[in-house]
Amino acid sequence: MNPSSQKSSPKLFSSINPATGEIIAEYRPHSPAEVEQSLFAARSAFEEWKCRSIPERAADIHRVGEVLRRSHDALAELTTREMGKPIGQARAEVEKCAGLCDYYAEHGPAGLAPELVTGNAASRSYVRFDPLGAVLAVMPWNFPFWQVFRFAIPSLLAGNVAVLKHATNVLGCAAAIERTFIDAGFPPGIFTSLNLDRNELPELIGDSFIRAVTLTGSEAAGMAVAETAGRHLKKCVLELGGSDPFIVLPDADLPRTIHNAVEARVMNNGQSCIAAKRFIVHRKVYEEFVAGMAAEMQRLKMGDPLQDKTQLGPLAREDLRDILHEQVQATLEQGARLITGGKSPESPGWFYEPTLLADVGPEMTAFQEETFGPVAALTPIEHADEAVELANQSTFGLGASLWTRDVPLAEKLAERIESGSVFINDFTRSDASLPFGGIKKSGFGRELSLFGLREFVNIKTVWVRE
Repeated sequence: MNPSSQKSSPKLFSSINPATGEIIAEYRPHSPAEVEQSLFAARSAFEEWKCRSIPERAADIHRVGEVLRRSHDALAELTTREMGKPIGQARAEVEKCAGLCDYYAEHGPAGLAPELVTGNAASRSYVRFDPLGAVLAVMPWNFPFWQVFRFAIPSLLAGNVAVLKHATNVLGCAAAIERTFIDAGFPPGIFTSLNLDRNELPELIGDSFIRAVTLTGSEAAGMAVAETAGRHLKKCVLELGGSDPFIVLPDADLPRTIHNAVEARVMNNGQSCIAAKRFIVHRKVYEEFVAGMAAEMQRLKMGDPLQDKTQLGPLAREDLRDILHEQVQATLEQGARLITGGKSPESPGWFYEPTLLADVGPEMTAFQEETFGPVAALTPIEHADEAVELANQSTFGLGASLWTRDVPLAEKLAERIESGSVFINDFTRSDASLPFGGIKKSGFGRELSLFGLREFVNIKTVWVRE
């Protein structure tokens, strides 16, 4: 980046507790000169880091997991204060990051080992997986640790260095992540967090040392980053929005399915790309499902997310709560039936009642748009083929779940569902051992597993003639 091409913004980034509306901390944006210095340090660090053996890098990553576990409670509390998820879920997020470190430390080296190729005219030929340089990540606030670690750990194991532009409402988490790598013994420059506004991204992406970009966020953000990366011919991976279908067939174990439906909808206060959002339920069990789900949602304990008994916290920002309410109102005006919820409680913070909308047609707002909060849209269907048709009637294709005792049927239906994953008798989740990502407007590329490990490497052919 050219320091003379920008002026430092005087605006401070505020971290606001969404449960109270109070400012926790303010953070100064990095100046163009500071960004330039950080990229220079990252470039220097890369020259040493890429020369370490893969087992050495794996040992370093294992230490990151140990540091996370030592700081478990403090990091979880910071997460909850900055973005509002219930403290139990915040602790689980930190532990999941530590488990990710364990997974890649153990299994990652095999995925980066050169692969011998036979059956050609060479004396010997093989494929190497070499690092690219700096991978820039543009990350969201909803899983402020997990989203970062699932890009950073495989990227670093592959020999790249990581540059993070985190959401500006969770910069405390961003700083804590950077300290985690330092505390684990990583040299400065291997992992760098920059406090920047999104309008500064195009120039950062264009920097010659940034070799690839990964973004988790909205469809609009993904298109903007992909356009800029394309102009500079840089690889990118995008994990964007989702409107995951949750299909219930008439032979499903209904009590278990209802319980999982509620958890799948309200996890992370409903603010997850892979949360179930469209509940497509066979008419034979539809009214029973509606009644059962409503009863469980009404029993949810909403309140201070720092309390262990809390099951539902606030939305992360006031504008997000307002957008969600507008979507609910629009859907009701279009003819949906309000079963429970539908408003904000009269209390401090950006809370929204767990809301159930029944009889939501495929033309309605809550079916067509991603609802990022504790709002479930229920739609009745007559048969399994109609369920698949409605599941695919979306611009998104991130995840899906199917609930039935007939597993062979479910696996046949899964072949026809347009999404990056299909979970049968479980709700959608990410797991270090499996690839994660979507199709259509949910993005492209994959994170996690050995597929994600090889997204940001130079897949290099070596041909030997003796």
